[in-house]
Amino acid sequence: MSRVPRWLGRLGAGLTEMGERLDERRAEVEKEQAGTEPEPAPDTTPLPDHVTVVPARPDPAQAVPWGVRVAAEAGWRLLVLAGTVWVLMRVISAVQLVVLAFVAALLITALMQPTVARLRRHGLPRGPATALTAILGFVIMGLIGWFVTWQVMENIDNLSSQIQDGIDELRKWLLNSPFHVTDKQINQIAKSLRDAIGANTDQITSAGLEGVTVVVEALTGILLTIFSTLFLLYDGRRIWEWTLKLVPAAARPGVAGAGPRAWRTLTAYVRGTVIVALIDAIFIGLGIYFLNVPMAVPLAVFIFLFAFVPLVGAVVSGALAVVVALVTQGVFTAVMVLVVVLAVQQIEGHVLQPFILGRAVRVHPLAVVLSVAAGGMIAGIGGAVVAVPLVAVTNTVVGYLRKYSHEQALRQSPRPHGATASSDVAAPPAPGTRPEEPAAGKQPEGAEERPDAEGRTEPRPPQG
Repeated sequence: MSRVPRWLGRLGAGLTEMGERLDERRAEVEKEQAGTEPEPAPDTTPLPDHVTVVPARPDPAQAVPWGVRVAAEAGWRLLVLAGTVWVLMRVISAVQLVVLAFVAALLITALMQPTVARLRRHGLPRGPATALTAILGFVIMGLIGWFVTWQVMENIDNLSSQIQDGIDELRKWLLNSPFHVTDKQINQIAKSLRDAIGANTDQITSAGLEGVTVVVEALTGILLTIFSTLFLLYDGRRIWEWTLKLVPAAARPGVAGAGPRAWRTLTAYVRGTVIVALIDAIFIGLGIYFLNVPMAVPLAVFIFLFAFVPLVGAVVSGALAVVVALVTQGVFTAVMVLVVVLAVQQIEGHVLQPFILGRAVRVHPLAVVLSVAAGGMIAGIGGAVVAVPLVAVTNTVVGYLRKYSHEQALRQSPRPHGATASSDVAAPPAPGTRPEEPAAGKQPEGAEERPDAEGRTEPRPPQG
C-alpha cells in the first residue's frame, strides 16, 4: 500500500510537466502567428571606455525625403513619355508626306462631309453622293489654283515695271525724308543685296534643281490626299469602327464617346476657319482693289489661303499686301492698306471668330502661337496648318475623357451607409413613378439604360 501514493505522485508530476510544455509551445505558436518575436532582455552590462557606440543606420529609401522620392518617380515616367514622343516624331518625320496627306484629307473631309450627309438625307445613295461632293469640291479647288496662277502670269510684266517705278519713288522719298538717308547709303544697301545674291548663287541653283523633286512629292501628296478623302467620305464610319477594335476593351467605351465629339470639333473648326478666311479675303481684297493696288484678286486669294495658319498667316498675308502697295503705289497707299488689314483682322479676332467658331474650339492665343511654331519647326507650312486643329481636337478629347472617367468613378464607388449617408440618400419616388427609375441628369450625355440581373437600371457607356 505504501507504493501506490508514490506512483500517483510520479504520474501527477509527469502530467504537470507535459502541461507546461504544451503551454510554452502554444505561446510560441501564437507569437509566430502574430509576427512578433520574443524581445531579449535588455543588456545592462556597462561597455568599456575604449568601445565606440555606432547608431543603427536607417533604410536608404526611408532616408530620402518624400519630395525627392516623388520627383524621382515622376521624373523617370516623364523620361519614358519623352522617349516615346521622340520615337513617334522620328517615325512621323520618316513618313511625313503620308502623314500630311492623310491629315489634309481629314480636313477636306470635315469640310465636305456635311454636304454628303445632306445629299443622303435627300435620298441620294452613298456612292453617288460621295462622288458628286468630291468632284465638285476638287473642281472648285482646282479652279481657284488656276485663277491665281493665271492672274499672276497676266500681271507679272506690269507688276515688274511698277515695282521698278516704286523702288525709284521709294528712293526719292528716302532721300527727302527726315531719316537723313544719303544716296551713298542707299547704293551701299543695293550693293550688299547684289553681293548676297551672288554669294548664294550655288544655293539658289541647287534649290532650283531640287524643285523637280519638290514637284514630284507635291503631286504624290495631292494624289494621296484625293484618294484618302474619297475613302473617308465613302467609308468613314467603317474605318472608325475598325479603329475602335484596336483600342483595349476597357478603354473602348470612352474612346467611342470621344471620337464623335472630336470629329464635331474638327468639322466646326474647318467650316468656321473657311468662313472667317473668306470674309477676310473679300474685305481686304475690296480695300486694296479700291486703293488701286495691282493684283488685288491674287492677293485676296493669298490672304484666304494664309488665313488657315492662325495669327502667323494673317501677319504674313497682310505684310505681303502692304509691301506690294508700297513698291507700286507709294507710302500713303501702303499706310492705307495697313489700316484696312489691321481693321479687318481686329474685327475677325474679336467678333467673327468667337461668334462663328464658338467656345467648342476656342484655344488660348499662347497655345496657338506655340503650336503653330512647333508645327512649323516639325513639318514646315503643313505642320503649321494642322497644329491648331490638332490642339483643338486634343483639348476636346481630353476634356471628355476626364469627365467620363469621373462619372465612371462615381458610378462604381460604393454608397456610404449609416449616418454618413444621410446627405446622399435619394429622395423617395414621386407618386406614379417606379422606384427603379433613375433621377434625371444622373447619367452622362449619350448614355443608355440597361437592366441588370436584379431588374435595376444602370447607365450604359456612350457609344460613338
